[in-house]
Amino acid sequence: MKIAVFSTHQYDQDFFNQFNTGHDINYLVLPLNEQTVALTAGFEAICIFVNDTVNAGVLNALHANGVKLIVLRCAGFNNVDIKAASELGIPVLRVPAYSPEAVAEHAVALILTLNRKTHKAYNRVREGNFSLEKLMGFNLHNRKVAVIGTGNIGKAFCHILKGFGCKVYAYDIYPDADLAAQGVTYGTLEETLADADIISLHCPLMDSTRHLINAQTLKLFKQGAMLINTSRGGLINTADVIESLKNCHLGYLGLDVYEQEGKLFFHDYSEDVIPDELITRLISFPNVLITSHQGFFTKEAMEQIATVTFGNVDAFVKGDELLNRVSV
Repeated sequence: MKIAVFSTHQYDQDFFNQFNTGHDINYLVLPLNEQTVALTAGFEAICIFVNDTVNAGVLNALHANGVKLIVLRCAGFNNVDIKAASELGIPVLRVPAYSPEAVAEHAVALILTLNRKTHKAYNRVREGNFSLEKLMGFNLHNRKVAVIGTGNIGKAFCHILKGFGCKVYAYDIYPDADLAAQGVTYGTLEETLADADIISLHCPLMDSTRHLINAQTLKLFKQGAMLINTSRGGLINTADVIESLKNCHLGYLGLDVYEQEGKLFFHDYSEDVIPDELITRLISFPNVLITSHQGFFTKEAMEQIATVTFGNVDAFVKGDELLNRVSV
């Protein structure tokens, strides 16, 4: 198939070229949205990532341009109007799981860095400052960790935290029997959040989970608790979190995703003014750590993404069952 791959970087091209199963690939740095959809003319399929926009208007243009297939090189699909795609007869295929350990391990890295302040210690020592003042952390052992969402990534995260000796509590509308058997305590959202030292988000972004963390749910947090989000930025109401940080109720914040990341992440603004007041406010807090959606970014995950993506395309071409199709 002739495929237009949007929002690409050199690392995308390297892995896609390595695992291509014989398709005609055209790499585009630009994201897919209403302004760039005209570039899809002449392509049979498109490949998109987390910050591409495929709403009803884009889908109508894709259909008019003859695009027959949409493949996502990610697990989340909140940026695609699945109902509109189905009505137009355009299958949407995704990569449902690509090394869930990669994202889970990154969430733990955020926790450890915020807690033990290794990023600050690194900079101090480089400047000849060997003081331990204001670098004190806390033991993870015996701490209560609330895990919101126990799919593949949340489950991997629970396994890691159990290894640290944490008391792991979880909330999911579909509790995992294996995790429960291993000592993970399931409860309501309120029960899970109550008295948790660390809250980590691992649920998908849907209408029911958008702004799950807001002014009301933040009131359920223990004073000084740590919030980690490596899932989707829209799970958090950023303005409410900033208020909680300002009044010192929320003790730490670690983000690998951000609600308005589409115009920021994966780009270099080091010589520019960042056009987003909320994220510049977040960056100003000493107890906030932000990475730019790199949780997935391991060699193993990139190989899996490329392999499954081309497997999805091959299944469509051969008329095989589309195992990774996203349904309405």
